[in-house]
Amino acid sequence: MSKIHNALKRIRDAKAGQSTPPSRQEALGQDFTEAPVALDETARIKIPVAEPVHDDTIARLSTRPSLTDSGGQDVEERFVEVDRDRLREAGLLAPESQSRMLADQYRLIKRPLLDNAVGKNASIVEDGNLIMISSALSGDGKTFTCINLALSMASEKDMTILLVDADVAKPHISRIFGVSKQPGLIDLLLDESLTLDDVILKTDVPGLRLLPSGQIHDQATELLASKRMRSLVQQLSKRYANRAVVFDSPPLLVTPEARVLGSHMGQIAMVVCAGKTPQQAVLDAVACIDESKAMNLILNQSLASGLGASEYGYGYGYGYGHAEAAAD
Repeated sequence: MSKIHNALKRIRDAKAGQSTPPSRQEALGQDFTEAPVALDETARIKIPVAEPVHDDTIARLSTRPSLTDSGGQDVEERFVEVDRDRLREAGLLAPESQSRMLADQYRLIKRPLLDNAVGKNASIVEDGNLIMISSALSGDGKTFTCINLALSMASEKDMTILLVDADVAKPHISRIFGVSKQPGLIDLLLDESLTLDDVILKTDVPGLRLLPSGQIHDQATELLASKRMRSLVQQLSKRYANRAVVFDSPPLLVTPEARVLGSHMGQIAMVVCAGKTPQQAVLDAVACIDESKAMNLILNQSLASGLGASEYGYGYGYGYGHAEAAAD
């Protein structure tokens, strides 16, 4: 049983016995740390909690000359141009004055995930390069976290990152990057003649690739649970030794797609909004995840030292745990 599952079991037991539940530090285990933040008056800002409304002007799909094909003809490749200023205006990137601080926070968050992805930890995580980012409920900052985490991971010198929009009911990532009308994950599952090369898009961010969600389909849950999905996920996992695949998932307690998607993953990171996500929702969401999975908690909008009680900074807490080989 993972440390996180263990800690939440203790919370349930404490509630059942009407005893005092453990502190947050105790509940999430000794591997939980508040990322150190030193903020001055200019840093008193809020990360948007609710998922903002986006349009396709934040990024756009373009074409550019590429290598010639086997017949010697010039070909064009599609790629996504990201407008970072528009991302900041939409609250999806930190203001320039705070970008370095936030970058440091995501360096702390990404390192254990990447170590699992490339097998650097003592306990090998099967399919550790398949990473699902989810939340218990909507509005916890999942999309913000997913975008910034993918951008931070893409800055690694020896890795490439594939960001997959697997929130197939509400594909925020596809809309943000201006590719909501492009074929993607659902199209791959419906049409076996399509290949990953047909739908994966390059971006102007070095090291970052994008797989859109594709068309909306009323049997998305069944498609994500299919053998075809298992085959595609394994292709993504094994295709490149230095690639991590980050899946933006629906909230675990809102749609069944998230639980099905989680069954294919090696690692799961759940975003919890400090002071907002109900404790019971966290308990219920974690209970949806197979205890054999590497489970992570990312505490969004944690109250930063030096800020007023109603103000949040770019502070993140990180909780990590996964099942050991001999776990009971």
